[in-house]
Amino acid sequence: MKVILADYSGFCFGVEKAITTTFEELNKESKNDIIYSLGPLIHNDQVVEDLEKKGVKVIEDIEMLEEGSVIIRSHGVPQNTFNTAKEKGLNIINATCPFVKRIQNIAKTHHEEGYTIAIIGNPKHPEVIGINGWCDNKAIIVEEEKDIEKLQNIDRLCIVVQTTMSVEQYEEISKKLEEQVKEVVKYNTICLATKERQAAAENLAKEVEAMIVIGGYHSSNTQKLVDICKKIRPYSTFHIETAEDLPMDLLQKYQLVGVTAGASTPKWIIKEIINKLSNI
Repeated sequence: MKVILADYSGFCFGVEKAITTTFEELNKESKNDIIYSLGPLIHNDQVVEDLEKKGVKVIEDIEMLEEGSVIIRSHGVPQNTFNTAKEKGLNIINATCPFVKRIQNIAKTHHEEGYTIAIIGNPKHPEVIGINGWCDNKAIIVEEEKDIEKLQNIDRLCIVVQTTMSVEQYEEISKKLEEQVKEVVKYNTICLATKERQAAAENLAKEVEAMIVIGGYHSSNTQKLVDICKKIRPYSTFHIETAEDLPMDLLQKYQLVGVTAGASTPKWIIKEIINKLSNI
């Protein structure tokens, strides 16, 4: 079997930064000190488990801490989380992705200028929850076109988008939003790595017989890659997390297989999967 890896796959800049920041902090602390991560650092169970062994403990609520160091993960958090951490005197390690921080700043600035903020994204995703927290949790979250009905009597609208949304979804929804409001400013805040990754996956899917998409089952950007590949290879796109998940019996019939990976997938997992595929 011939295996082709997509041009853009694996850790993105924001995730790489979060991991690097965390390891730098681990090297600073004594072996007895625990560093807390507010939510899983990235959406990859294998990486999170590895970090836990090294001394990074995941907690879900800042109120659980009274002292120590807390990492703000790449997805970012609401502004009031920072305020609470400072009030408690916690050591804040801010690993928010710079692209996410930019969206938070846009939302905060335009909210203060009187705009209604519309976030195109998944309302349950930590990135979106975090962005909303920078505009007093008053943003309108638009995941599908039917959500546009939430816009009633709005004069000025500022549109931003979750960094990992598909470009197609952003363009469709933002166009509909523009039709509803007189004054609109919009920011395509899908990060460059996402755009490149999605385009590379789409192009590769057209060249091969089957696609393997590697990434967490709860990873938003990975799911977008799955959706893109399934449009081209509806019956031969396989979403897996590790080499153990490879459907070996189904892959036997293919001679040319493409591989792509979400932004939270480490190189060692990608390499392990490619090696296993190459031996079929």
